[in-house]
Amino acid sequence: MADWEKFYQNEDDDVEQDEEESGGDYKVSGRDSLVFLIDASKEMFIKGEDGEPSNFDMTMQCVRSVYTSKIISSDKDLVALVFYGTEQSKNPRNSFKHVYVYHDLDSPGAQRVQDIDKLEGEKGAQLAGKILGSGETSLGEALWCCSNLYSDIKLRLSHKRLMIFTCRDDPHGGDGAKDRQARTKAADLKETGVVIDLMHLTKPGGFDVSLFFCDIVSPPEDESELGVQTEPSRKLEDLQKRVRAKELKKRAQSRLTFSLGEGVNLAVGLYVLARTATKPPAVRLYRDNNEPVRTKTRYFHTHNGGILLPNDMKRAQVYGKKQIVMEKDEVDEIKKFDDPGLVLMGFKPMDRLKLHHHLRPALFIYPEEEQISGSSCMFTALLLKCSEKNVFALCRYIPRRNTPPRFVALVPQKEELDQSQTQATPPGFHVILLPFADDIRTLDVHEGPTASDEQVDKMKEIVHKLRFKYRSDAFENPMLQQHYRNLEALALNMLAPEAIEDLTMPKVKMIDDRLGPLVQEFKDLVYPSDYNPEGKPAAKRKTAESGGGAEKKPKIEISEEEMKNHVAKGTLGKLTVPVLKDACKQFGIRTTGTKKQELIDALTMQLSK
Repeated sequence: MADWEKFYQNEDDDVEQDEEESGGDYKVSGRDSLVFLIDASKEMFIKGEDGEPSNFDMTMQCVRSVYTSKIISSDKDLVALVFYGTEQSKNPRNSFKHVYVYHDLDSPGAQRVQDIDKLEGEKGAQLAGKILGSGETSLGEALWCCSNLYSDIKLRLSHKRLMIFTCRDDPHGGDGAKDRQARTKAADLKETGVVIDLMHLTKPGGFDVSLFFCDIVSPPEDESELGVQTEPSRKLEDLQKRVRAKELKKRAQSRLTFSLGEGVNLAVGLYVLARTATKPPAVRLYRDNNEPVRTKTRYFHTHNGGILLPNDMKRAQVYGKKQIVMEKDEVDEIKKFDDPGLVLMGFKPMDRLKLHHHLRPALFIYPEEEQISGSSCMFTALLLKCSEKNVFALCRYIPRRNTPPRFVALVPQKEELDQSQTQATPPGFHVILLPFADDIRTLDVHEGPTASDEQVDKMKEIVHKLRFKYRSDAFENPMLQQHYRNLEALALNMLAPEAIEDLTMPKVKMIDDRLGPLVQEFKDLVYPSDYNPEGKPAAKRKTAESGGGAEKKPKIEISEEEMKNHVAKGTLGKLTVPVLKDACKQFGIRTTGTKKQELIDALTMQLSK
């Protein structure tokens, strides 16, 4: 018999189960594709003020960061790099003048990263001038060339995106024929499912999007997107932030029905905002030719050696020294409680939600207007009212079929924009999974000496000096960063990996400067004068009565009044089994068993009379 756990997997055994398994909407067949269409005109190579990099150099750095991130996170995606407005021409069949395809639509690799490195900095600008040059501009021809790149791909593409980088708001200088051709080709691309984004860069006098590019770019895919940004990107950080926000398709992990009451339903998409980043697993290779090894699992009969098919096997679990055998359909029926979805149970004040209720990273829900019409309006009304009244919605949550239900808290979050009017936080509800009564543990708190008011006040001063605003996105995982730096150095034939800064290490000098004499003052208040933290601890004293044995813990006596209060509040489950057993002996209650629930039932029956 196969192990029961392989068939009936406990949700606690795999914290990431909800993120890995999901409904049909989350599993997208096909690959993502991204084409960088970059203006190679002379204006792009003009350096900024105070030694700032040129728009072309800033764009190359941004493209390189996308290439390296794709290699790490999704190396199956396809990326292309195309320049327009060049003097030289290089494209399939050389059908388009002044269009240079630097990289075809293919998976990113180490060689491509090295090619982009050659175009960075002053030497890169000189090399680009030799290879590309600057000539006439025809954005229509460039878009037509990009359309051919997509049509030449035989793979199934799930998402197609094209990003235009330029600092010219009127690329054709008022040529109406070229403007019309560009608008026509952009419309053709959008009809085939290509999303066109504009990453416009700074120019003297300002960049006027409405002059030409407002007819080229795609409209926002949903209400959460801001569409074309009116302000151009002036710094590399701004440009990278906008590219990161656009390069990845926002995919819902699943789409569920949110029931507010009988006959009142709306559709929501479930998204994962935070997920533990891990190193990719090692790939096993055959030592003779370095080809990946493929593994297959087969089950054999122990007596005749015959191969067992899935329908030849059953699952079992031992209960009370008896083997309980079940069919797969029977287990599915046991695991099924209701259809997937969210059901509103009520509302609670925000102060009822405690930090220790956190079980794992929260999910995020956003309305799906395409599934049920009117979902956005109802969702927005619920979000605004929860924010105004400072309450969270308590719901029953079933992520998919054959999954046990959980209670979740829907915490409202309003939309926030940064200084460049880019969305910093989206509007919606955070889905916080709440623990059941069985998940909460009661601990025997060790009672230590109480600190004096003077000691507490001194520690308050220390805490006040060391306070800072914490942001998760400001700290990178040093283990992952070092791993990928080493891989990058090997792949790009670098002499040594790029050094990383471990931001998790405390800044000892800065802490000492901030605290000054406070630490020593606190030590003088707390520790005795002869205290040496590096000295050996004193030997434990042996008890005289037991001849050196461990001293037994005293029994905890609970009065009948306290037990009745526990019964009335339904909090007997928070007491430990030894305490419940002692209580049964104390009140002369006979029990049929020694399990916790049997003890609770016996005490409840006796003390409720």
